[in-house]
Amino acid sequence: MSQSTQYQDLKNKVIFITGGASGIGAAMVEAFSRQQAKVAFIDIDNQAAETLKQKLSEYALSSIWFRAVDATDSESLQLAIRDVAEHFGRFDVLINNVANDARQDVETISAHDWHKCMQINLDPAFFASQAAYTQMKLQHSGSIINFSSITALLGSQQMTGYVTAKAGLIGMTRSLSREFGEAGIRVNAILPGWVATEKQLASWLTEQEEQKWTDAMALKRRITPEDVAKLALFLASDNSELITGQCINIDGGRA
Repeated sequence: MSQSTQYQDLKNKVIFITGGASGIGAAMVEAFSRQQAKVAFIDIDNQAAETLKQKLSEYALSSIWFRAVDATDSESLQLAIRDVAEHFGRFDVLINNVANDARQDVETISAHDWHKCMQINLDPAFFASQAAYTQMKLQHSGSIINFSSITALLGSQQMTGYVTAKAGLIGMTRSLSREFGEAGIRVNAILPGWVATEKQLASWLTEQEEQKWTDAMALKRRITPEDVAKLALFLASDNSELITGQCINIDGGRA
């Protein structure tokens, strides 16, 4: 990963990332490791997590804490946060990254489908933030970074549940920034455009779709997971210490 900025204050900070084994999550695990932060992440994909840990160990980056956790299990999610705080002795940054942008025709969405979509794309951000607040308020500092999406602003076909959840994260970000502000905790959201992860390239981001998307961008360049990770580093660092309640697009001017 090419990285031009070194944030000295991130060294030894404790970073917790949901859905960190692949895609944007993995890029953030690596980016924070390169900042010499203490990085913890959860995911349901053990194999991808082990591959990532091995990659980082080969570069002699900081030690990594990992646990296989289903983020829709709020009790297990909150337990992981408490255990990380106990393991490292503090808890500085929470990144609510986990999501599933599966497509479905609006006429076929059942009540089960709808609730399942909210359970992965919206609920974990609240319950993780709730647990992180308990830890962060003890040190009167912290940064929570939610992952919304510019689809919440644009709307997208066959993604009604996902778009609704991501719009909910914008409201949650603004509300929690007020709830947590007196404890010195900042809450912001990142709204990526269509990021060229391995999953997207294999599933939906065809050459034709990417060209259509790029045509609508002001800066006509592919968005990578590393691009998004750089914004997360800034929002986690003290360089953004007066930024809270904000929802920041990283989409090359698409929205």
